[in-house]
Formats: sequence, C-alpha cells, structure tokens
Amino acid sequence: MSDGVNKVFLLGNLGQDPELRHTQGGQAVMTLRLATNESYYNKQSNERESKTEWHTVVIWGKRAEALERYLQRGSRLHVEGRLQTRTWEDKAGGKRYATEIVASEITLLGDSNGPRQSSPAPRREPQQQPMDDDDDIPF
Repeated sequence: MSDGVNKVFLLGNLGQDPELRHTQGGQAVMTLRLATNESYYNKQSNERESKTEWHTVVIWGKRAEALERYLQRGSRLHVEGRLQTRTWEDKAGGKRYATEIVASEITLLGDSNGPRQSSPAPRREPQQQPMDDDDDIPF
C-alpha cells in the first residue's frame, strides 16, 4: 500500500516566456510561471470576482529543450506533476523555501502559434472516438 499521493493537475496560462537553463552536468531544466484563475461570487458586494494563483513549474531533460520552441507568454497548458519543496540558505544566512510542480506531463491547449522559430510545426488534432450508444461507456 502506498504511503500517500503527490499528484498535481493544473490548467492555466504562462505569465512569461519560459526560462531554459542547463545544470553544471549539462542537463536541461526549464522553469515556467503558470497562472490559474478562480472565479467566485462575492455575496457582500454582489459581484463576480476572480483570483489568480501563480505556480512555478519545472520541466527536466529533453522535454524541456523540445518545449522551449513552442511555449511563450500566454500559452495555455495542462500540467500534470508532483509538488516538491526545495530549501536553501540565502546570502544573509536565512533559510529560504520554494515549492514547485515538477512536471511529468505537459499538454499544449488552444491555438498554438507553432514554434517560436520561423518554421511552423504540424498541428496534431486530438483524436476523438464517436460513441454510438450507452454500451460503449466504460462505467
């Protein structure tokens, strides 16, 4: 039996262009700032309000290098991954923390402008299977 579950699903938009770096060992690591929005009704003001949360998403390896060509500020993404908290000491000796989502799956949503370079990439449309009757529903 598992000790717990550490799974995150986010749907949001990039707030800035991704940042691709390489570790001293040469491994690629990309950092994204993803905004998610929540809308709710405020009973006191009788108005609909929205709240934005900002998430730091980290992508490692070849996937990071490949996605750099496609991701830009405003890109709509579905991110699946796990939460991870890093700890370090700042220059003043204080303890600092950062909680990030380490992505295992990234899905680009909505209209993509293609690669950020000049050569366009072929679009892949999601494949949908028609459901003829209720017997095809798996539950």
